[in-house]
Amino acid sequence: MSTITSSNPQILVAQDERILRIQFNRPERKNALSLAMYATLADVIHAASTDRNVRVVVLSGVNECFTSGNDLLDFMNEPEIHDKHPVVRFMVALQNCLKPVVAVVQGHAVGIGTTLLLHCDLVYAAQDARLQLPFVNLGLCPEYASSYLVPRLVGQQKAAELLLLGESFSGKDAEKMGFVNAALPSNELLAFAETKIQRLANQPPAAVRRAKSLLKKTQHQGVETALAAEFIGFAEGLNSDECKESVTAFFEKRTPDFSRFE
Repeated sequence: MSTITSSNPQILVAQDERILRIQFNRPERKNALSLAMYATLADVIHAASTDRNVRVVVLSGVNECFTSGNDLLDFMNEPEIHDKHPVVRFMVALQNCLKPVVAVVQGHAVGIGTTLLLHCDLVYAAQDARLQLPFVNLGLCPEYASSYLVPRLVGQQKAAELLLLGESFSGKDAEKMGFVNAALPSNELLAFAETKIQRLANQPPAAVRRAKSLLKKTQHQGVETALAAEFIGFAEGLNSDECKESVTAFFEKRTPDFSRFE
C-alpha cells in the first residue's frame, strides 16, 4: 500500500485500492490555492507518478467546489517565476505525471482551476459548474499552456472570446467545447465519475501509461514553448499597475478602472 500523505490540512490525500484521491480543502476561500498548497500538490503528484501502488490520481475539491484559482495576495508576494516556484513545480508534476489523472469538477473552477483540466486525462463536471479563464480581467496573461491548448480545443476565435473577455461558462458548455468528457446533473456526477475511475483503475496499468505517454507526446513541444512564453508574460503582468488595480478593486469590492492605461 502507498504511503503518500499530506502534512498540509488544506490538501487532503487518501487512497483506496490503487486510487489516490487528492482534495483541495480550503472551503472558507472557495478552495483558492496558496503557494503552500501548490508545494504540497507538487510533492504528492510527483510521488504518485512513480508509486507502483497508484494506478489513478483523482483531483477534486471539498464543499462541492473545485477551486476559485490562485490566492492572489499570496501569489503577488512571490511574483518571480522560476523552476522552484511552487506553482511551476505543481504544473510540471501534473503535466508529467505518468499515471492517469481524473478531475471531478463541482462549483467554481476559476483560472488554473480550468487550465489544469487541460492537463488531466479525464474530466467530469457538474452541468452547473462555473468555469472561467479570467487572466486578462486581472491584468495577466493566459497560463499553463492555455494560449496553445485552448485554441487547439475550441478554435482560434472561440479561444479569443474565452481568454480576452474572461467570461464564465457552465459545465454543460464545457462539455460541448471539449474541456470535459461529460457534464452531469449534480446529483449524478460523483457516481458517474466513480464508475469511470474504477474502470480506469482496472485497465492494464502499463498499457494505460504507454497510451497516455503517446497522447501527451503529440503536444509536448507546443506546450513547452507556450509555457516558456507565458511565464515571462505572467511575471510581467504580476508586476504591472493593471494587475495591481484589478487586485485592489477585487478586495475593495468595486469595478476596476483601466481608463488611465494605454
